[in-house]
Amino acid sequence: MKRLALRTGVRWKISIAIAAVGALIAVALSLVVHNAARVSMLENAREVQLERLTYAQLLYEATKTKKAEPKFGAKLNDPTMPLSLRAETRRNRRATHVDENADGVPDVWAAVPLANGDVLSLHTRFADRSATIMGDLDRALIIGSVSVVFGGCALGVLIGGQLSRRLRKAAAAAGKVAQGNTGVRVREAVGGVVQDETDELARAVDALTDALNERIEAERRVTADIAHELRTPVTGLLTAAELLPPGRPTELVRDRAQALRTLVEDVLEVARLDSASERAELQEIALGEFVSRRIALLDPDVRVQVVHESWVSTDPRRLERILGNLLGNAAKHGSTPVEVTVEGRLVRIRDHGPGFPEALLREGPSRFRTGSSDRSGQGHGLGLTIAAGQARVLGARLTFRNAALRGAAQGTGGAIAVLWLPEHAPTTTGSFPVLHLAEQRGSANTRAATPSDGSYSGG
Repeated sequence: MKRLALRTGVRWKISIAIAAVGALIAVALSLVVHNAARVSMLENAREVQLERLTYAQLLYEATKTKKAEPKFGAKLNDPTMPLSLRAETRRNRRATHVDENADGVPDVWAAVPLANGDVLSLHTRFADRSATIMGDLDRALIIGSVSVVFGGCALGVLIGGQLSRRLRKAAAAAGKVAQGNTGVRVREAVGGVVQDETDELARAVDALTDALNERIEAERRVTADIAHELRTPVTGLLTAAELLPPGRPTELVRDRAQALRTLVEDVLEVARLDSASERAELQEIALGEFVSRRIALLDPDVRVQVVHESWVSTDPRRLERILGNLLGNAAKHGSTPVEVTVEGRLVRIRDHGPGFPEALLREGPSRFRTGSSDRSGQGHGLGLTIAAGQARVLGARLTFRNAALRGAAQGTGGAIAVLWLPEHAPTTTGSFPVLHLAEQRGSANTRAATPSDGSYSGG
């Protein structure tokens, strides 16, 4: 069975812990103080009772020849006297005794043996004033205990809130690192003058990030070096294939050599994009006219619709590379017709094939992943990776989703790739993240809208 998980914040856990400890301490101290005060007052009552009985004894012995009665409420040989007092007086000792009553107010006894064998005793209830004092003390202890509990809660909220804020800042910074912003330092994001375990955690995350970055950079360098070293022999192989005599085997060799050369060039381009050293060479272009002209050269069968013309500042070479890769992906894995729509700063490319794989929508483009089993599996899986990398250089966003025909199942309406060019020219690479709108996959059909509201039509 699945365990029920109760999620609470650090602030409230600390508050509850401090309040619980404060309550235990307050209750323990209250009991100790109450018992100590009660014992002290009872001992004082015993002494007062014994002093009064001694004074009554002196008066009685001084006037016993006149058959006088004992004073101050003392009695001779009281039959209700407790057995413990009787035993003490038989030993010729003065003694006191306290009887607990159901109403909580005890009876105080004192007894003293006389020379003639009689026992003089005095019996009174606990002083009303003492009982009032004990009641006031109990109320004060209750109020103090409640104050301690609430004060502990407030202190816990204060301390826990500060710790919770630091942890949230660390989590937010770690999330940015996970999204690829490796320049973020968790320790700097946490801040603060007083250092605690949160700073140790932040330093550990920063060290882990540095180690991962170094490993990724090392792997990128190795990949780039391997691809660079392969360029010369592959070029030689392609040149040698051109010298072979005409025939079917020669064509196969040339095709494979050309495919290998294309793969090497793509790997080198991916390595350059991963290094974040690429910079866009910006020009002002009319986006609709540029896309129409380039699409006509790349694939004349693709239908281009310019809904709204817009001038943008971008790198035409990189933009053409993105368009070519997206069209190539649609031609390899999709079905005709392929439609391109330009609407302001938005370029949308749609085919009518089986749609993008779930893994791509969920995780984004991945190198050397050519698609799911329902796709043809042609190519090396670098086209969309390069397109996403070039989009980052342009400061643009490249989103992917699947469209569905009205009343049809998801994935039957084709794949849609949308390029969102920035309103302002990028000053650094990667100024806008590449988003993958997997959450929009379930829409049965899309609505027409302007790019400013963050939506786009599915055609």
